[in-house]
Amino acid sequence: MAAVLIPSFILLMCFWISPSLQHISEAEPLVSFKNSVKITKGDLNSWKIGTDPCGGKWFGIYCNKGLTVTGIHVTQLGLTGTIKVDDLKALPNLKTVRLDNNLLSGHLPNFSKLRGLKSLMLSNNSFSGEIPDDFFKDLPRLKRLFLDHNKFVGNIPSSIMQLPDLEEVHLQGNKFTGKIPPLSDVNKNMKILDLSDNLLGGEVPESIPNRKNLTANFEGNKDVCGKSINIECKSVEVTPSGQITLPPTTNPESTHASSIVYAIMLALTFLFTFFIVVGAIKRRKKKINAEFRMLDKERLSDLEALQVKVPEPSKNRGGNMDVGSTKKGGVGGGGGGGGGGEVGGGMSDLVMVNNEKGSFGLPHLMKAAAEVLGSGSLGSAYMAVMANGLSVVVKRIRDMNKFAPEAFDVEMRRLGKLRHPNVLTPLAYHYRREEKLVVSEYMPNSSLLYVLHGDSGEYRSELTWATRLKIIKGVAQGMQYLHQEFASYDLPHGNLKSSNVLLNENYKPVISDYAFLPFLEPNIASQTLFAYKTPEFAQNQQVSHKSDVYCLGIIILEILTGKFPSQYGKGGTDIVQWVQSSMAAQKGEELIDPEIVKSTDSMQQMLELLRIGAACIASNPDERLDISEVVRRIEQVKT
Repeated sequence: MAAVLIPSFILLMCFWISPSLQHISEAEPLVSFKNSVKITKGDLNSWKIGTDPCGGKWFGIYCNKGLTVTGIHVTQLGLTGTIKVDDLKALPNLKTVRLDNNLLSGHLPNFSKLRGLKSLMLSNNSFSGEIPDDFFKDLPRLKRLFLDHNKFVGNIPSSIMQLPDLEEVHLQGNKFTGKIPPLSDVNKNMKILDLSDNLLGGEVPESIPNRKNLTANFEGNKDVCGKSINIECKSVEVTPSGQITLPPTTNPESTHASSIVYAIMLALTFLFTFFIVVGAIKRRKKKINAEFRMLDKERLSDLEALQVKVPEPSKNRGGNMDVGSTKKGGVGGGGGGGGGGEVGGGMSDLVMVNNEKGSFGLPHLMKAAAEVLGSGSLGSAYMAVMANGLSVVVKRIRDMNKFAPEAFDVEMRRLGKLRHPNVLTPLAYHYRREEKLVVSEYMPNSSLLYVLHGDSGEYRSELTWATRLKIIKGVAQGMQYLHQEFASYDLPHGNLKSSNVLLNENYKPVISDYAFLPFLEPNIASQTLFAYKTPEFAQNQQVSHKSDVYCLGIIILEILTGKFPSQYGKGGTDIVQWVQSSMAAQKGEELIDPEIVKSTDSMQQMLELLRIGAACIASNPDERLDISEVVRRIEQVKT
């Protein structure tokens, strides 16, 4: 009997120990990968031999049910050097490699050795050279390929178009030449094909425009032609090297007459297309209004009731908006919570990322009484009361289109791991190509912007000196946490202002709409995020962590003075110029809001906070305080 029990016990121990040992064994190839590149911005110090990559502390590492590594997401760290793909072969369940927005160069590494890869994202690097035609033939499971904004040349590899599961291809912003390869009948799933801004030529293969549900973009390729893009080919030939051969010249008079006819036809086509587009926009607008008919507490039932995905461990996975609330009630925003759920087909479901407030689905949301809270640069916000009594905010965010569903899901789940008392976490999201929904908890005391400036200052008297100090401390501590968690980001928050500081029933502040920079295209980010209104961006087109510090300084001064900053938009007071000139003239006391001066004798503490705020808004970013120093000094201020 003992002879049987001992082996069984040993087997049981092996069963319990082996996952941890596998984690540690997966650390070695990851550290080898780290050592093969140079990190010029940030660090990967959390990657250490002998520690568990799936323990939740390795930056940029994602695991399947906490068992094995499935994703590497190392972006915006200024990586240079040569990637050793052979090291990554030791990760048998690796599904996603994301190294976009770095400084990697040279020929495309041989990622075809990673046969289980589903997503390869290398956008915005400096990879160059030709890609062999059969490069992708050994990646049969690949679904998403992002090679855009590099320096690739030569023909587009035909093996890309022959992958059976491929759904999304981004090759824009390179120097590819030659003809566009046809899309194989083997592939039935292609949804996005972006070949814009290359040097391609010749006729668009019929296999592409004939494919239903496929959105293709060929703009910026002046020699591409075909019926699908309304450009007649006229016997233009493109050699394999990309050289263009034009047809023989014709009689000038004939050419002139043809040009007139062509111009007339083009004008008619334009008018016809214009009316079609206008009609489509009106129909779309009507549809959207029907979907979210939320004014006057109407029901949300017009939106299609869709399947809900409740949390489960992540599997195979690789808004910014600025709402000036028109009603007393918080506008929730970015952030995260734990949880998971497979990304649904077509993203036709509500994905829970934080079930601390309970789980719910889109059908529950559709049946909830709701009302409009406000709208901003990226979308609108609505408040809804769920059947269990939970009040939530639904943000409809436009222009968050930089990521495909899988990448978007990965980023949302990264936010979902955050935990801080002054950082708002979302509860769920819904992905659509044209817009995203982000659901978060409703804050009953609305935003700091509203309490300070809304409804003719009706609620401003509730902001006593002690309450304002609590808000300033909470915001600063929340920002310090975000700067630690997103140290590799240029802008850990990016859109800090009083409309994105929400207040609970006890006026505890929570920060929303943070860490959205990676979701946005650069041109959208520069138009919508408040950090891009800092002096350094106006002068040098640059932003950094110190841009967030500048925004924090604006909030500190806004709270102390009670003035609406003109930096937020038209009207208000140029709070930067006013504070700097008054401080220089030793008139700091005149800056403090009379509402709090009359009820306390804490003027010296207020002036100290004023000095801290002024030190955050220096024109030169190098002269501003670090976020850690801001927090240290604020915590020393007492009521």
